[in-house]
Amino acid sequence: MAKKHVAVLMGGFSSERPVSLASGNPCADALEAEGYRVTRVDVGRDVGEVLRDLRPDVAFNALHGPFGEDGTIQGVLEFLEIPYTHSGVLASALAMDKKQAKIIAKAAGIPVAQSRVMNRFDIGNVHPMEPPYVVKPVAEGSSFGVVIVKEGQANPPQMLATSEWRYGDVVMVERFVHGRELTCAVMGDVALGVTEIVPVGHSFYDYDAKYVEGGSKHVCPAEISPNIYQKIQTLSLKAHQAIGCRGVTRSDFRYDDRHSENGELIWLEINTQPGMTPTSLVPELAAHAGHGFGELVSWMVEDASCPR
Repeated sequence: MAKKHVAVLMGGFSSERPVSLASGNPCADALEAEGYRVTRVDVGRDVGEVLRDLRPDVAFNALHGPFGEDGTIQGVLEFLEIPYTHSGVLASALAMDKKQAKIIAKAAGIPVAQSRVMNRFDIGNVHPMEPPYVVKPVAEGSSFGVVIVKEGQANPPQMLATSEWRYGDVVMVERFVHGRELTCAVMGDVALGVTEIVPVGHSFYDYDAKYVEGGSKHVCPAEISPNIYQKIQTLSLKAHQAIGCRGVTRSDFRYDDRHSENGELIWLEINTQPGMTPTSLVPELAAHAGHGFGELVSWMVEDASCPR
């Protein structure tokens, strides 16, 4: 039986366009190797017309950032009745909005850091909370716009009120959580393993640490106690389900074990469109669970549906 015609949606016009291209092309290559008929679609604002004419069996969503993972392209695909991968309209929109995602996570019993959402111009010269804290856009990915305010810093970051800031007027101010960077993927209704991310030459897991080769070291499986490892898996699946996600997601955590092994474990966010680049975490975690890259992307295609 002939395999499905898959349109791999990539590129787009968000700030994460390069990441999306770096994710989409390896996925398209792997799907071709698995025998699927693949069309690579560099997404523009005419994507609805392109997909209507193309009439694929499945849309593989390899877009990142606004339009690609905030429920917008998902709505286009629902309108066109094209089965697609990853999460649906509502879950994508909720997960992309850090404020709403944290409200749902907290209600589900998932530990989150103290935070407040503000207009960037209201921060001014007075700290909105006691340093150290983090300022981040409420709806960006790949660590774009993340600013860490260190303990003892005299003023909030002044760039927030200037034209240098390109990430919207609404920001989240969140208590900085010391400790280790941990992440866990969910595939369907199964939590995969846990990876520790150790930035190399970077103060935190920023854009370059994520996507530049050698920018970070991945310890998979993470060298943490079995009870913390299992707790991260449990919380990742709980976040995936509470927000209503589908397909593959990845939850990020901070774990402060400076004073005890049990320490403080804080959920940061869930990624409904995790990276699928050669340095990405989900393919590593899937491989650790025994799923090769071709098998992973094939599973995502076969899991596609509409409505989602």
